[in-house]
Amino acid sequence: MVTPPLIELRGVRKRYGGSGGQPEVEVLHGIDLAVHAGEFVAIVGASGSGKSTLMNLLGGLDRPSSGSYFFEGRDVAALDADALAALRRQTFGFVFQGYHLIGSETAGENVELPALYAGLPAEERARRAQALLDQLGLDGKAQLRPHQLSGGQQQRVAIARALMNGGRVLLADEPTGALDSASGAEVMALLHALADRGHTIVLITHDREVAAQARRVVEIRDGCIVADRM
Repeated sequence: MVTPPLIELRGVRKRYGGSGGQPEVEVLHGIDLAVHAGEFVAIVGASGSGKSTLMNLLGGLDRPSSGSYFFEGRDVAALDADALAALRRQTFGFVFQGYHLIGSETAGENVELPALYAGLPAEERARRAQALLDQLGLDGKAQLRPHQLSGGQQQRVAIARALMNGGRVLLADEPTGALDSASGAEVMALLHALADRGHTIVLITHDREVAAQARRVVEIRDGCIVADRM
């Protein structure tokens, strides 16, 4: 029996503008994409290709102008604002090039943040954050603030934060872009290890060498998928 995809886009288009005298611009042109649970997929394209817009749609941060997005067979368009927020909170973890850590908070407090919004008790938040930091090679770093950590360590904190509520799907936008080659290699190895544990990884990048390290590469150009290869 064929396993249905975890994520499926059918004919997705995304347009901006078109009101207040502004010209309408279509950024995504009829995207069809299926991602199965446990895949490690890179979406690669140049600046302006539509890859970040696609990531925002996948993570529920934006909605398609037309077409359909299904998650586990459910039409995401049918979800109200609260249900969509719950899907984002419980399912998706986001990792960014700039880490997006809060400078005044410790590493542990940064990792705890998603669970705070989810209403997890303080003791359980702290226990889980410490366990994640230990798993990602940051034992002894929980009380340090971002400026006391290297770039690679900050990105590991960001990944731990993305996993705090489970992180079934990790959406990583240029996660190695601000790192030196050695730190970048460590982050890619970590993403591979998470995929081996069953997490679904969607990596957004402009760097073909980084994309080639994923297990499947989807190339996007001018808002269209032009290649999809294992």
